[in-house]
Amino acid sequence: MIFGALHLLGFSFAPRITALKRQQLYGFRKRREYEQEGYAILPDGYIKTPLIEPYWDDMLRFIATIKLKEATASQLFRRLNSSSKHHPLYQALKEFGKILKSDFLLRFIDDVELRQAIEKQLNKGENAHQFSKAISFGNHHDFLYGEKVEQELAEGCRRLIKNAIICWNYLYLSQKLGQEHDVDRRQAFLVAVQQGSVVSWRHVNLHGEYDFSDEKMQDSVGLHMLPVLTFSAP
Repeated sequence: MIFGALHLLGFSFAPRITALKRQQLYGFRKRREYEQEGYAILPDGYIKTPLIEPYWDDMLRFIATIKLKEATASQLFRRLNSSSKHHPLYQALKEFGKILKSDFLLRFIDDVELRQAIEKQLNKGENAHQFSKAISFGNHHDFLYGEKVEQELAEGCRRLIKNAIICWNYLYLSQKLGQEHDVDRRQAFLVAVQQGSVVSWRHVNLHGEYDFSDEKMQDSVGLHMLPVLTFSAP
C-alpha cells in the first residue's frame, strides 16, 4: 500500500531491503509463462488487475483527499487499516502497490548506485537521530517534566541548540570555501561537502559552560575560525 500511495502522491519510496530473499515479485502474467520464455528471475505471483481497475477513481479520490489536506494521511490509512482487509479500496491499493514494489526490487537488485544512495540517505537519518541524543545527553534522554508546556519548552531548547550548531557549520564551511582559490581544491572541497553532512557535532563542546556576555557573543567564525565550538549558558 505504501509503494502505491506514495507513487500516486508523486514520491518514490526507496527503503533499505534487508531480507531480499524473502521478498516477493509479481508480474502481469502467470509464472509459467515467464518460465517458458526463459526469464532468469521469475515472479512469485501475478497482478490481479480486476482488483484495481474498478476502484481506480476511488484510489485517486483517496490520494486527492491527502493532497488537498482534507485529512491527514495517517488518519486515512488508520481508518482503512481498521476496516476489513477485504475492503475493495484496501485491496486495490495493495494490489497496485505490488507493481511498484516489484519494479523497485528489480532495480534494487540490478543497480549498485541505487543501493549505495539508499544506504547513504539512511545513514544520514540515523546520524540525525544520534545528533538529537547527543544534544539531550542527560537523564538517559528522558524528560524530567510532566507538564506538556514544560516538555515543549525543553524540546524547543533542543531544537534551538541543534539549529545553532548546523548554522555554525554552514558558516564555517562557507567561509572555508570562500578562502579556497585553487580550482581543483575548491572542487574537491565541494564534492566532500556534498557527500558529507552538516549535521555534525563532534567538534562541539556540549558539556561546556554557557556564557552569553557581550565578549563571548562575538562572531567566533569570522574572528578566530575556531576548530572547537563551545556553547555556554548560566
